Amino acid sequence: MNQPLAYIHSEAKIAKNVVIEPFVSISKNVEIGEGTWIGPNVTIMEGARIGKNCKIFPGSVIAGEPQDLKFEGEESLAIIGDNTTIRENVTVNRGTKASGKTIVGKHCMIMANVHVAHDCRVGDRAILVNNVALAGHVEIGDWAILGGLSAVHQFVKIGKHVMISGGSLVRKDVPPYIKVAKEPLRYVGVNSIGLQRRGFSPEKIQEIQNIYRYIFQIMKNNSVAVEYIEANLPFSNERDEIIQFIRDAKGGRGIIKGYKQDLNNIINKNQ
Repeated sequence: MNQPLAYIHSEAKIAKNVVIEPFVSISKNVEIGEGTWIGPNVTIMEGARIGKNCKIFPGSVIAGEPQDLKFEGEESLAIIGDNTTIRENVTVNRGTKASGKTIVGKHCMIMANVHVAHDCRVGDRAILVNNVALAGHVEIGDWAILGGLSAVHQFVKIGKHVMISGGSLVRKDVPPYIKVAKEPLRYVGVNSIGLQRRGFSPEKIQEIQNIYRYIFQIMKNNSVAVEYIEANLPFSNERDEIIQFIRDAKGGRGIIKGYKQDLNNIINKNQ
């Protein structure tokens, strides 16, 4: 539905049943899927690719130029997956020549005042709570939840099903299936409640807990822990996903630390 008080470039590709409210600005080289609602005062700039049945609330800016001094005006994209909700005053910058695209997955909830910088990749069904800030090239796995006011350093990777406490400073990679909190940020347990809600069996959750005991509580060296787990614990997709994540982190920022108190408790119990 075209809105007479909105600006829509003639080359923009708008599907059927898209609702565009007053004072929206839509540039050229934009595609918007069926059933999407674009709220008042939204700005959609060149390179936006917005999926079906999305909701974008007032004040948001999609596909703004990267805040990167190396950006030279190259063509790039900001991709929003189907059924994703973007609340008020969110900014999603498009990519640079490094990857060419910024991606927010399907069925995500991006709450008010969130910033998603250039070349980020946010997985499906992720939740970014109010005022989360992602620096460039951040990767976030499916089903991850980032608490409000959290800030994520550039190039950090956050695994699937992770729960990050509000107000966190995320400087290192966060392996999948866990909860992290405190300052500096560290492991505080497996995200067992979240995994239960998503259909993981008690046995599978126990398996994941056993793996992380070796990584964060029993062995101080991650490389030694990974080798032990691979050699001694039964194969599973989750086991290998955790192992591969930790190995990949060696070439980047490394992973967060364990919760020291957990190790002390284990020592005390064994005395």
